[in-house]
Amino acid sequence: MSLMIIKNSISLAIRGAIPDSETAKGYLNSVEEQFKGTSKAHASTLILKMLTTKYDGVSGVREHILIMNDMANKLKSMDMEISEGFLVHFIMTSLPTQFGPFKINYNTQKEKWKMSELIAMCVQEEERLKIEKPDVAHLTTTTPNKRKFNDGTKGSHKGNKSYTGPSKSQKTGPSTSGTKREAKCRFCKKFGHTQHDCSKFKEWLAKKGIPYKENTGKQPTDH
Repeated sequence: MSLMIIKNSISLAIRGAIPDSETAKGYLNSVEEQFKGTSKAHASTLILKMLTTKYDGVSGVREHILIMNDMANKLKSMDMEISEGFLVHFIMTSLPTQFGPFKINYNTQKEKWKMSELIAMCVQEEERLKIEKPDVAHLTTTTPNKRKFNDGTKGSHKGNKSYTGPSKSQKTGPSTSGTKREAKCRFCKKFGHTQHDCSKFKEWLAKKGIPYKENTGKQPTDH
């Protein structure tokens, strides 16, 4: 009965390549022999796929991490176990450049994350990046208009023979190009404060149980 159940659970194409046996144990041993070489090839394919898989920013970082973790579990079943600490670092390297500050913050910590913590923190970071996308779009669309000339028209002066350059008063007038650049936070990427004074950075430290110090998160400001 056991032998019949095993055979019915295997497709006909594969069943034909397996030698028949009178016992279920003998039949399973034949199945194992048939798939030994195939498992090695499958392991090579999984390793190559893990090395080349990068997060595309579309599918969702949680799904990306779960896919990488699933490949590691399959290798584990083939006696090619990958430690959790190594897998966490490996997944970090597969994240795009947008996660650069996030990866730097992790590398500066002594604490090592588990897989569940990695997923939670990466999802939180991805949500933060999505919220900040409108700010980035606003900065790219608010470029200064083309220079206006004395006659009030816009555009280039190419082909305008009567244009002789800016007037003397324009040359000697006060310049507004030397205004002091506003400080920018490395953590939340917003202007007006540094990482040292960022409330989001302090909240993140508190969630991770990292004590806040006066020199934590300081960054040089542009003058």
